[in-house]
Amino acid sequence: MENLNKKDYEKFANKKIPKPTYGKNMLFAFLIGGGICTIGQTINNFLLSQGYSDELSGTATSIFMVFVGSLLTGLGIYDKIGKLGGAGAAVPITGFANSIVAPAMEYKREGFIFGVAARMFSIAGPVLVYGISSSIILGILAILFKR
Repeated sequence: MENLNKKDYEKFANKKIPKPTYGKNMLFAFLIGGGICTIGQTINNFLLSQGYSDELSGTATSIFMVFVGSLLTGLGIYDKIGKLGGAGAAVPITGFANSIVAPAMEYKREGFIFGVAARMFSIAGPVLVYGISSSIILGILAILFKR
């Protein structure tokens, strides 16, 4: 090994680097994300078929999906789904619920105030800040340029 020159060492090192599985990752992201969205759409369609308004059924579906995402995170199941589905599990609203509950679960030993409450928005906080800020800016622009 000591007699390898730089070029031979690079060849040796490149052989040892694990090859990424992009196709498999994309497939699982598509299937997991699509499955989560299909469950949400099924719930929404069911509520619509029961005579609920579009607004109410959409709100109830969102609440249910956040609850399920939080519950599965608390039970340690959503982490396994996230590991398998990658971005497919992170993008739907259940991924947002996971991003809030996971840090809270991690820091629960530090107590309710300094652990759970303080850390709950450590990941989701920037998403909320920039999401709300950009929606306000877009709302103002929509009002100004609406004619």
